[in-house]
Amino acid sequence: MRRADRLLQIVQVLRRYGRPVTGDAIAEELEISVRTLYRDIVSLQSTGVPIRGEAGVGYVLEEGYDLPPLMFNSDELEAVMMGLRHVQVRGDDQLIRTASDVIAKIAAVLSPDARNEFIEAPLYAPDFGVEPIPSARIELSDVRLAIRQQNKLRIDYADASGVASERIIWPLSLTFFAHSRMIVSWCELRQDFRAFRTDRVEHMDVMEERYRESRIALRDRWWKIELARRERAAADALKD
Repeated sequence: MRRADRLLQIVQVLRRYGRPVTGDAIAEELEISVRTLYRDIVSLQSTGVPIRGEAGVGYVLEEGYDLPPLMFNSDELEAVMMGLRHVQVRGDDQLIRTASDVIAKIAAVLSPDARNEFIEAPLYAPDFGVEPIPSARIELSDVRLAIRQQNKLRIDYADASGVASERIIWPLSLTFFAHSRMIVSWCELRQDFRAFRTDRVEHMDVMEERYRESRIALRDRWWKIELARRERAAADALKD
């Protein structure tokens, strides 16, 4: 790793932790010696980076400090491009267009060398041999907007057996699987969390009414329940 990249990574690690972290922990993550880390910390402090702490106690990056935007190392450029290429293959129509716009925006502000490294990143997400995702009758961009604004959705839904029902749901997230897309929601009819396949939604209305409980809190609650369900399933499988 180049020294410039290493200094950048030290700041990134401190920013990610957001609390005092020992030099040993940072050195282990970056796979460098503690002595090298201490020298790098001193170097960063001498350039004005507000790192507080000392050897043997821990270091913390003072609040309010941030790196200039779009300072990426090689791994970060590849990670960004990999994610955007995946969206270009598996996203909805608007997300596909948006991913292309993001690539152009990032490329426009990078140095010539970094721009070439970004555009030519040797990581791909092809859809060869992948079954196409069933088309949805609804606009997924409307679903995403409803999620952000916490608007309730009224949907006409048909389950796997073709049984139809009308639901009012609180959309929490839109999940893109290899073969389907799911709206994870709180269902008023079932008074429980449910996941609805977008290709089985016959009709959808975005309601003006918004659900008041925090979407993040609801999502976290759903995830705890989902993890517990998976753990039980794994335990049951071991019994068999």
